[in-house]
Amino acid sequence: MKTTTQVCIIDDEKHGRDYISLLLKKEFPEIQVSFEASSVEEAYIFLTKNSPDILFLDIRLGDGTAFDLLSKFKEVSSQIIFVTAFENFAIQAIKNGATDYLLKPIKKIDFIMAVNKALDHIKKMQPVPNTILQNQKIILSTLQGFKVVDIADIIHCEADSSYTIFHLVNKIKIMVSKTLHEFESILPEHHFFRIHHKHLINIAHLQEYIKGRGGQVVMSDCSVLDVSFRRKNDFLYRIGKTD
Repeated sequence: MKTTTQVCIIDDEKHGRDYISLLLKKEFPEIQVSFEASSVEEAYIFLTKNSPDILFLDIRLGDGTAFDLLSKFKEVSSQIIFVTAFENFAIQAIKNGATDYLLKPIKKIDFIMAVNKALDHIKKMQPVPNTILQNQKIILSTLQGFKVVDIADIIHCEADSSYTIFHLVNKIKIMVSKTLHEFESILPEHHFFRIHHKHLINIAHLQEYIKGRGGQVVMSDCSVLDVSFRRKNDFLYRIGKTD
């Protein structure tokens, strides 16, 4: 998971780039300047392979304008803070998705407000993490957004490569792009037990255990799941039984 905010500064004047870097270092030490460029061409090469969180973009560059650069891309996901000595570009900047618009010489208070605005936008765009809520619910991130699920409704979780499939009551299934290992640490220990590298079960939905080398469990949705041999004794101890 990415934890550092990455910034790219594009300005044809070195002292302009240096001043922004200095302000970031003093006011936002957690932010990392990953690249600096002085021209449309340099910036274009970098942005075709990278997507910084925040883009400080001077409007007039040596070989073109910021708008020439942006026109080369169908979409730029970065938060764009335009930096210019000219007021007359404000409307065009807004039309090009400006997060903010700073006039040179940059005032520190305006700079801080602009960066905070960009950080707020970045935070709002981040997917909701899978977290346990106080009222025994879990938030599951999906491609469409997220779903809030009652933990008691989870019958079992199934590993599917780097994804996890949640099997819920009423035959509902939800696929989440996180590994089963991550949910093994998230879900309350007293409810769930990992019986197999592919299966994490809700003990409250356990209906039957079938003896075998590892054995099998039958869940409330009638699914029959294998218990791995190396987890068998811990599983039986957990439910208070001996084989």
